[in-house]
Amino acid sequence: MKFASYLDPQLIFMDIQKETKQEVIQEMIHRIAAKDSTVREKENIIEEMVLKRENEISTCIGEGVAIPHARIENFGDFVVAIAILEKPILGEIGASNKFDEVNVVFLIISDVLKNKNILKVMSAISKIVMKNPMVFDKIKTEKNPSKIIDYIEETGIEISHKIVAEDVLSPDIIPVHPEDTLENVAKRFILEQKTGLPVVDSDGTFLGEITERELIDYGMPDYLSLMGDLNFLTVGEPFEEYLIHEQTTSIENLYRKDKKMIKIDRKTPIMEICFIMVYKGINRLYVIDHGKYCGMITRSDIIKKVLHI
Repeated sequence: MKFASYLDPQLIFMDIQKETKQEVIQEMIHRIAAKDSTVREKENIIEEMVLKRENEISTCIGEGVAIPHARIENFGDFVVAIAILEKPILGEIGASNKFDEVNVVFLIISDVLKNKNILKVMSAISKIVMKNPMVFDKIKTEKNPSKIIDYIEETGIEISHKIVAEDVLSPDIIPVHPEDTLENVAKRFILEQKTGLPVVDSDGTFLGEITERELIDYGMPDYLSLMGDLNFLTVGEPFEEYLIHEQTTSIENLYRKDKKMIKIDRKTPIMEICFIMVYKGINRLYVIDHGKYCGMITRSDIIKKVLHI
């Protein structure tokens, strides 16, 4: 089933003018309720649940998009609405403390048992934003709701019944390259709060990963492993090598080379992903398509996008 089939031109709003994300959400729910009796019957609880979910973790995904959503008990329907804002609103991207100007809002209202539908629609929206930027630019400026559906139809994005890797991956994690320095990689670990990053070549081919462990290990002399007591070392002494060379030494000879256990196909089922993470103790999985890096999945992605959607 194509994503466009979920959309109704009557639920695409072009003239919403509000100052905050909460006001936009409230206005969208009010307008949907005016056209949909199922939503109208539960308008208050829908508003309460959508805002509750939004206050827990912002649903802004970057690129000017927010996807507020909620699962409602005994709702028995699935609604997707779109608002093209005349004036952007400010929203935090996830729980990152980074902010974005939001000008397109996709609102999803679902029955409590339709987690999969929400996730698949959110994945479809991400594909439009990330992989079809020219189409998304048209959507942001279009004034005709039917034309917006036509643009989405042209992408050919399908909503399947299975949750797979491409539905939960984080496509916005920028990989590093073998020639990147220790200093640059360390800065990214700190600023992005990551413990590992994918390594690719100039063509985007996946080569392996670099983690905090490799950086720490680089600064530790080999002789330390032979010592029983390290208390005599002065502060900073074990990391002199690192501190001297961090701006000039690349990660080319440090990163973990390509291993099957950390690579998965973008169509890998969600249960296989969870099995690998739980029973093989893997925290990060890299999604690869024909050798090219597509994105990364961490345990927190499973929590945020599947268990606590």
